[in-house]
Amino acid sequence: MRRLKNKASRIPRLRRNTARDAPRIVFRLFLRAAAIVSSVQVALVAVLMAIDAMRRRRSKPAGGFPRSDYSPIDLKESDDQAKLYSYGDAVYADMLADIERAEHTIMVESFIWKDDDVGKRFVQALERKARQGVKVYAIFDEFANLVVPAEFKRFPDTIHTLRFRPLPTPLSLLDYRTYFRDHRKLLIVDAAVGYVGGFNIGDLYASGSWRDTHLRIEGGEARELENAFVDFWNDYRGSNLPELVQDPGRNWRPTTTLHRNDSSLRVFPIRNVYLEAIDRAERHIYITQAYFVPDKALRAALKDAAGRGVDVQVLLPWHSNHVVADWLGRRWFGDLLNSGVRIFRYRDIMIHSKTATIDSVWSTIGTANIDRFSLFGNFEVNMEVYDAAMAGQMEQMFALDKTNASELTREEWMRRPIAAKVTERILESLAPVV
Repeated sequence: MRRLKNKASRIPRLRRNTARDAPRIVFRLFLRAAAIVSSVQVALVAVLMAIDAMRRRRSKPAGGFPRSDYSPIDLKESDDQAKLYSYGDAVYADMLADIERAEHTIMVESFIWKDDDVGKRFVQALERKARQGVKVYAIFDEFANLVVPAEFKRFPDTIHTLRFRPLPTPLSLLDYRTYFRDHRKLLIVDAAVGYVGGFNIGDLYASGSWRDTHLRIEGGEARELENAFVDFWNDYRGSNLPELVQDPGRNWRPTTTLHRNDSSLRVFPIRNVYLEAIDRAERHIYITQAYFVPDKALRAALKDAAGRGVDVQVLLPWHSNHVVADWLGRRWFGDLLNSGVRIFRYRDIMIHSKTATIDSVWSTIGTANIDRFSLFGNFEVNMEVYDAAMAGQMEQMFALDKTNASELTREEWMRRPIAAKVTERILESLAPVV
């Protein structure tokens, strides 16, 4: 009897202990589940990358793609002249020509700067102008160029070079801003000519296996690009590099506005620019994106536009150079297609453009992708242009690109394999980090 009483007296205590341990048990189960999901995601990413690598080896990109030259445009209500580029050979030739004409300053900023023929030609041109007395400043992202030989990245001393943010230190790992990159691509010559767009510097981007878009601005708006460069330089130059002082003379311009995403300031206007422009659309929206992983608000804006009768078309590479980004974007295709958004798949060639044009009035050309890293993290620059002639050329460019694309129908998408649907679901939670 005494033994039974002692056993009965312990039951309430065991229940109390179990109640106290419940949150700890749940937390442990959560950690285990998260670890399992993460392991599956890592394994799946590795498989996708291996399959993509085999696909690339089997099918080399065909040389060439539909392209056209675009005449310079005198922007209305402005002293600026704008010119579009859709292939690397043309934009590099004009960039190098403008560098050769420089008299005072040259500022170059590139996310990727390859150690190949094109990359060396740019360094040689900059060094030659520096020896002539032109002040030359160059920026490239250190992390994006990890595979570039260190010897090449040591530019001549005559070129003031900012290698942006090496890998985070142990202490800085706790600051999320250290993970974001300088994804901008700029060239400014004498504060009179400026370039912005998707082209990095390298042989690959000059060839016929890479489709991209760049914009050249000649006139007062080049000072806005210079201002973006100067601000970035002064923020990250370090004590070994000179401080830059921009000459006065910036003006308000009704046709062009430069927007900058800056993770250090936690300022990300480019996403809002897209949302506002999409919300105002009445006739058509044409978007070209290298990596298209729209968040909930952007998806809602596009669906709402399609629902009110706007012709919404999105052009993207079916196989980009980042296979995980491709799969993350596809998770939302069904939702967009069901709402009337049209999706076009660029064939064979990587299309790396970050552009949009709306209602034959508004356009944007820049460096920002429609994904989490570009819109909420990386340093990015987009030019917003209100000009009918520019929008007309953007529409021509979009129509030409579609001749090398096939439309993805809702019926075709619904018939995709079960394995593809499962893959999209498993990877879905990675969207915020891509």
